[in-house]
Amino acid sequence: MKEINKVVYDGYKYIDGGVCAAKGFKANGLYCGIKKAMDAAEKTDGNESPLSNEKPDLCLVAADVMCNAAAVFTQNKVKGAPVTVSQKHLAATGGKAQGFILNSKNANTCNADGEEKAIKMCELAAAKLGIKTEEMLIAQTGVIGQIMPIEPVEKAMDTLYSGLAYDGNEKAAIAIMTTDTVKKEVAVEFDIGGKTCHIGGMGKGSGMIHPNMATTLNVITTDCAISAEMLKKALTDIVKVTYNCLSVDGDQSTNDTCAVMANGLAGNAEITAEGKDYDAFKQGLFIIMSNITKMLAKDGEGATKLLECNVCGAKDQDDAIIIAKSVICSPLFKCAMFGADANWGRILCAVGYANAEFDINKVDVKIASKQGEIHVCENGAGVPFSEEEAKKILLEDEIFINVCVGDGDGKATAWGCDLTYDYVKINGDYRS
Repeated sequence: MKEINKVVYDGYKYIDGGVCAAKGFKANGLYCGIKKAMDAAEKTDGNESPLSNEKPDLCLVAADVMCNAAAVFTQNKVKGAPVTVSQKHLAATGGKAQGFILNSKNANTCNADGEEKAIKMCELAAAKLGIKTEEMLIAQTGVIGQIMPIEPVEKAMDTLYSGLAYDGNEKAAIAIMTTDTVKKEVAVEFDIGGKTCHIGGMGKGSGMIHPNMATTLNVITTDCAISAEMLKKALTDIVKVTYNCLSVDGDQSTNDTCAVMANGLAGNAEITAEGKDYDAFKQGLFIIMSNITKMLAKDGEGATKLLECNVCGAKDQDDAIIIAKSVICSPLFKCAMFGADANWGRILCAVGYANAEFDINKVDVKIASKQGEIHVCENGAGVPFSEEEAKKILLEDEIFINVCVGDGDGKATAWGCDLTYDYVKINGDYRS
């Protein structure tokens, strides 16, 4: 069961449509045969159809008009070519974009011709959309260190473009999946200044997920009118408390990308400064990004459970984030959750080695799920609890670890998943 339980927020309504929920955005996804072209044992004969029934591996998201755009990228020193190209394009346009091309099966990373291939893909898509190459963004995911074949993309471009549709979000969301078992998309609508605005997004990610910044590949679109500067501010602030608080396996990807495009077609007065309208937009963006974060965590490679660690009472938000992430990243804790074992000592151990200021003798820990809540630690020491009740709580697929470390104002949440046998199986033969 990979669906998450969405939190309901006043004034915001969940809707269908993903990256196509906002006015003026189209998308498409199809199979072009990237892996087949890479496979030396089964080389492409050049005649495979882009309309193949195999899982899509190429997608395009396009806006009807030019958008203000912002993005955040991996902090890994090894950066994929698409990251470098997208960064250069955003710098060249001053935060403008009208299209986003993405592919799975090949990360186009650590390749001598990587940037050349990434730029070529942008050129191909831009020519179809009638825009400049630098007005395209690109993201790629898959195997690192294998040459990216451009020929399948070239052959599929006509069909990819002609198939763009205002309801093409699902095809696009599936095309960016790698070891993901489910597509990840969400959208909301809300009002700003009497105008109905929409924000929608899609993401992919199952393994090689760890801060900072653990976004894998994410595309977010909105018809809200907001300046590129305020868009970047909102995105940067929310990444800190969503994607950067996510960890599946402790490995930080080389290609992590999260981009937001705003076309302004909702007709609201452009948001150019902080205030009521900005806060409303930022809350909508938080809803999208926090939900995708939880989707990524719950679909971690081999995972059976979504783990959420809520920390309160910290000195400040930064310390709370550090503590919450420390728990979520603990392999021993993750294994205990897989076994539905209320080994709370592993939680306290992870809290204890967090690089944050607090009094360990004031730490309080509770474990909860929809089956109830148990108190396992108070003032840094264990308290009696029913192992039978604990097992019942931990057999659910969404587990909450609630930690209080004092009486400060700092609070934060981090997300992850359990560590299972299947994680090793998946990564033992990832390239096959």
